Amino acid sequence: MKKLYISIFVLTAFFFVGCADDYLDVDQTESISTGDIELFNNDAGATTFVTAIYSKFLDWDMTSFGWIGLTSITSDDADKGSTPSDLGTDKDVLDALTYNASNISVRDNFKAYYAGINRCNQALNIIPQLNKANAGLRERLIGEAKFMRAFMHFTLVKLYGGVPIVDHLPNPSSAEDNAMLLTRKPVAEVYSFIEKDLADAIAALPLKSAYSADEKARVSKGSAYALLAKVNLYQKNWQKVVDNCNLVTGYSLVPDYATMFRLEGENGPESIFEINGVGSVPAKGIRQFSQVQAPQGTGGWGWGFNTPSQSLLNAYEPGDVRKAATIIFRGQTLYDGKLVPTTVGNERYSYKAYSSNYSGADDSDANVIFLRYAEVLLMKAEALNELGQTSEAIPLLNQIRNRAGLANTTFTSQDDIRKAIWRERRVELAFEFDRFFDLVRTGQAKAAFEVDGKVFTEGKNELFPIPESFLNEAKGLSSQNPGY
Repeated sequence: MKKLYISIFVLTAFFFVGCADDYLDVDQTESISTGDIELFNNDAGATTFVTAIYSKFLDWDMTSFGWIGLTSITSDDADKGSTPSDLGTDKDVLDALTYNASNISVRDNFKAYYAGINRCNQALNIIPQLNKANAGLRERLIGEAKFMRAFMHFTLVKLYGGVPIVDHLPNPSSAEDNAMLLTRKPVAEVYSFIEKDLADAIAALPLKSAYSADEKARVSKGSAYALLAKVNLYQKNWQKVVDNCNLVTGYSLVPDYATMFRLEGENGPESIFEINGVGSVPAKGIRQFSQVQAPQGTGGWGWGFNTPSQSLLNAYEPGDVRKAATIIFRGQTLYDGKLVPTTVGNERYSYKAYSSNYSGADDSDANVIFLRYAEVLLMKAEALNELGQTSEAIPLLNQIRNRAGLANTTFTSQDDIRKAIWRERRVELAFEFDRFFDLVRTGQAKAAFEVDGKVFTEGKNELFPIPESFLNEAKGLSSQNPGY
């Protein structure tokens, strides 16, 4: 359902300005008159507040160049790409893991996610007041907003460690609210907040099967259970991972892996949380998401950043269909007949970012999949194995391998299966923005980056720096991460 994520700003601009001159400043709902709110006191008006949350993911500073830099170019799956002289503002230092607290991508993603959280809090503040909208719809919309707020805090805690928990619209004259905006909370407290939001979302959201065909891209109860399982995974709460994975029902692996990343496969039976891009005017896609990763140089149609590494290429076993679905090679003909000339600048590019209909456009119809059922199976397998139930983990691992055209694993020991699951996550989820975090949470980072020719400094590079501009505004309420 493409039109769900169109950036519709029928609301006046002061609703969704987000961060302005001050780091986490927001424009207040208190400034909106009762008459203004009444304009949205119906089903369509209530829905608009949540549509605005989804729409934030289409922004350049949320899911495009900086996000790609932080979560992919930094990893051993990708290199900077493009040309040596084109640094992409800061993608060279991200690639080399030599960024600092003034890094632009570090700053802009931090700001973007808090702007998104502001939209969630706007929705959570206003929707309960819209008493002329359907009560069941309002409950569902509140569940969607709480899922998104949990997802955004989860992204922030993975990137930066302890971060401010912004759980309501702040009053600009309140010292307590100012401290809320500028005080980092312990990681455990952030996780507890995320879990509470997801529990509320689970209670409010329907199953995916309850949505109509034109609403199938909305988050559902399964989305919240899957995200909660992932939150559990990062905390190594293994039994909770298993329990919540078991509650993700109504999904299945699609037979053809490659189709998930093409227009015809969007929001299919494997999709759990997916952000839609629309290339046509006046709709918009994820701003330049495809363009910055497309082949660059003579005969190319993009900027050429975020190129698959030799390390990733070497990770695929012979016969693994995922390699051809993940990596574009110089000189090949793509599935739609488009030729990648031998004259483009880099040997490899991301296939998962390719848009057939809008290959060179600023806005494309490429989607970003944040959660899908294959990852649920891999999370459950990892947790079962850590619980000593290796024999139960192996069939789940084999489901993923078999779909990729590979035979069952021959490993049987707990340690071998652990490594096999980690490796399977890499090739299954390549260029889906998980690899850097997987390396950190599993303790593989230093060794993996050495193979890729990068120096990962333990005790520092597990987290990105807190933006210097935020710390300047915090005036001692928050401190920097170690090593920066």
